[in-house]
Amino acid sequence: MKTILFQGDSITDAGRSTEDDLNMGYGYPTLVSSELGLEYANQYRMLNRGVSGDRIIDLYARIKADIINLKPDIMSILIGVNDIGREIYEHNGTDADKSSRIYSMLIEELKEALPDVKIMILEPFILKGAATEMCWEEFQSGVSERAKIATETARKYGLPFISLQNKFDEAAELASNDYWLRDGIHPTAAGHEIIKREWIKAFKEL
Repeated sequence: MKTILFQGDSITDAGRSTEDDLNMGYGYPTLVSSELGLEYANQYRMLNRGVSGDRIIDLYARIKADIINLKPDIMSILIGVNDIGREIYEHNGTDADKSSRIYSMLIEELKEALPDVKIMILEPFILKGAATEMCWEEFQSGVSERAKIATETARKYGLPFISLQNKFDEAAELASNDYWLRDGIHPTAAGHEIIKREWIKAFKEL
């Protein structure tokens, strides 16, 4: 049985249990697990290790316990919004240059420790909402910068990149922003379905 690992911040965490691996929260990891579990019965073990509030630097700090020790065959990473959000609200973010360096360190160390692991990088995204509208220009430019870092990291290491901002922008033309992202950051059930569908597409091309 192969192991699939989901890594990221609160969007991935989505209320998961830290004691029961079968309780993966209400987000896209559970939706992916449901679809793949039915289509590929008993072929994959799914693990969610997203941690609410994490920046890229926090994810890097967890590399041994929450990635390498788990020996995933396939993993995805969705990170970046907190690197700018925590700077705006707490003055404790991660600047773009450091984010880029740490993202590269993360991938290089993973490839060295787990040479056969397949890694997918997801694009961070936002919409204007309760958590973002007061500092919208800072959020928009900051998350766009982190999305660029994610894109460049994927390109640098030849990894699949999953675009998401354009999917949420398109969705926002069909219904209000908070229909998809309840506060401009955290997805609703419909928003998680968008991520799941793009994740599955990339997975099937691995």
